[in-house]
Amino acid sequence: MASMVFSDCSTSATARLGPFQKRISGQAFQLRTLVSFPWRPTNRFLVHSTSSRFRSSSTIASAMSTDTAAKIIDGKSVAKQIRDEIAGDIVKLKNATGIVPGLAVILVGSRKDSQTYVRNKKKACEAVGIMSYEANLPEDSTEEEVIKSITGFNNDPSVHGILVQLPLPRHMNEENILNSVGIEKDVDGFHPLNIGRLSMQGRDPLFVPCTPKGCMELLHRYGVEIKGKRAVVIGRSNIVGMPAALLLQRENATVSIVHSYTKNPEEITRQADIVISAVGVANLVRGSWIKPGAVVIDVGINPVDDAESPKGYRLVGDVCYEEACKVASAITPVPGGVGPMTIAMLLSNTLSSAKRIHNFQ
Repeated sequence: MASMVFSDCSTSATARLGPFQKRISGQAFQLRTLVSFPWRPTNRFLVHSTSSRFRSSSTIASAMSTDTAAKIIDGKSVAKQIRDEIAGDIVKLKNATGIVPGLAVILVGSRKDSQTYVRNKKKACEAVGIMSYEANLPEDSTEEEVIKSITGFNNDPSVHGILVQLPLPRHMNEENILNSVGIEKDVDGFHPLNIGRLSMQGRDPLFVPCTPKGCMELLHRYGVEIKGKRAVVIGRSNIVGMPAALLLQRENATVSIVHSYTKNPEEITRQADIVISAVGVANLVRGSWIKPGAVVIDVGINPVDDAESPKGYRLVGDVCYEEACKVASAITPVPGGVGPMTIAMLLSNTLSSAKRIHNFQ
């Protein structure tokens, strides 16, 4: 097991489907991570609508302790409730100030998957009352042309959130382009200043990356206790694993990170009360990795061959669901777990940005 090599899953509101090679136990596997793209924080800056309204914490805790099969953490249902809350808050904001939150998306090139994700974000915005803006640039655009579009949205008072659809064409420097998004409109939470603030005690980021934020929100809405618990995050990407570990630590969990150089990952993971897996390897985490009664958040979305599916494949997580659900107390399904939460958190961040910019409580 010590020879196992992990690939960090870049699951986010902007990371996309892409093939890559990793060597596991001496054999090369072609992996594909489908990553699209939703924490009850102890302070108010990160999410506008975090509460225990979804379910009673005591009811859930009791149910999870009495049943042998894991309870399903229904991200689709939670995300719908959050979208309803956002829609209500947008009506209040508009009635009080005349302001409508605006989200701008920069799409470079014509990748079919990226176009689909942009359309989904646009529909989600329309459903809650957020204005949607787009800049569609050709594949051969220069970095300067992309940054010019971002600068225009930075200076546009009707735009409160900006995201750059990834991946970008290979000739572009992704870091330069992402860093050109104004920190006050960085609703993806990728700006180094936002990540830096997240990592420091006593500092508050303006935004947190949407997927890890959604993981934390699920834990809170299902009444999962975090303080004093042992947590393991599998994967250390800048987009999911690392910020998820920081969020858990902020809420006083004792956190370990399992990554490509970790020895005995199964043994370390089995000690955790809370497991968040964001590595992008189908069915990597077996039931034997899970501590009885642990809560499992599965971020991975991996296509595997399925001759019975009309598409020829089906989506599975990093966690072997059939095994883990017999050991864990609660678990997210794939699909229908973390995925729907990511876009909900993107909408939440956009609303929070509009409120902050216009000093609306």
